[in-house]
Amino acid sequence: MEQRLEEEPEMRRASSFVMAALLSLTLAACGAGSNGGSQPAAQPQTPSQTETPAAGETKTVKLGLTQFVEHPALDSIRQGILDGLKESGYEDGKNLAVDYQNAHADMNNAVTIAQKYAGDHKDIVIAIATPSAQAAAKAITDKPVVFSAVTDPLSAQLVSSLEKPEGNVTGTSDKVSMEQQLELIKTFLPELKKLGVIYTTSEVNAEVQVQDLEEATKKAGVELVKAGTSQMSEIQIAAQGLVGKVDAIFIPIDNSVVSSFEAVLGAAEANKVPVFASDTDTVKRGAVATYGIDYYKMGVQTGEMAARVLKGQAVAETPVEISKTADLYINESAVEKFGLTVTDALKQQAKELIK
Repeated sequence: MEQRLEEEPEMRRASSFVMAALLSLTLAACGAGSNGGSQPAAQPQTPSQTETPAAGETKTVKLGLTQFVEHPALDSIRQGILDGLKESGYEDGKNLAVDYQNAHADMNNAVTIAQKYAGDHKDIVIAIATPSAQAAAKAITDKPVVFSAVTDPLSAQLVSSLEKPEGNVTGTSDKVSMEQQLELIKTFLPELKKLGVIYTTSEVNAEVQVQDLEEATKKAGVELVKAGTSQMSEIQIAAQGLVGKVDAIFIPIDNSVVSSFEAVLGAAEANKVPVFASDTDTVKRGAVATYGIDYYKMGVQTGEMAARVLKGQAVAETPVEISKTADLYINESAVEKFGLTVTDALKQQAKELIK
């Protein structure tokens, strides 16, 4: 009896040990089963692991939208781009994340913006105006770059061919005929002898237009008086310098000059020197007339082009598109201010008469 009493505590200790071992094995088995067998416990996902959308979800396209400077023509393009993308199935805030940056007419800023987009790995970059397009094309070589409002993509060295762009760059051009612009000016000023032009010497598209205008004026027997500027602060001085030397002033599609147009207009109106322009928005701001393109429509055209590329169309199969038509816009208030007249025939030709 005494021996049995001594053995019972020993048996209880052994039983407790066995139960503890079994419980430990059971917990281990449950833990392994909840983690897929022998795999380690799940770790938090990194951003790169979550970029691919789950089945049934739509990937958000990251768009870098860079604009050289804000003025009505380029702003119209930007809105057109967003509308063109939306019409093609890419809407900001839904399946499109737009990162818009403005370079404020500073090439260094344009370069910095392009480099930021390259570092952010944007899915596509759309660049408005030649300087921003040049900066984007240089910084971004592994993703599509679509430009808009580039007057001469070849001279800007953005593409080697308009029909079959090489590399990752294509877009739309806003080139207009300088001969047609000169003919329009002579319609208002039949005795035109000297025509002044204000342009930025560092902007490729402006230089190309001035060259074309120089050829046109030589053929027409008109002297072209050039006023080149290197920075925006010189534009008003250039306008004042032309007063008394020319019969009229012409403003090409030059982003810096167009953004400072009011400075030119002020000097011109004070001295009754008519101002003509290349873009329709500048006519709405006070220039006399132009044969110009609709910049909003060009923006829509650019947005639709970008959408085709996003959907898989190769850049090399996406030719540069140039506006085939230019419409006549006349500012009747400017005609009156500068003491000019406009014929009924010309009024009938105009797409828009601005008052």
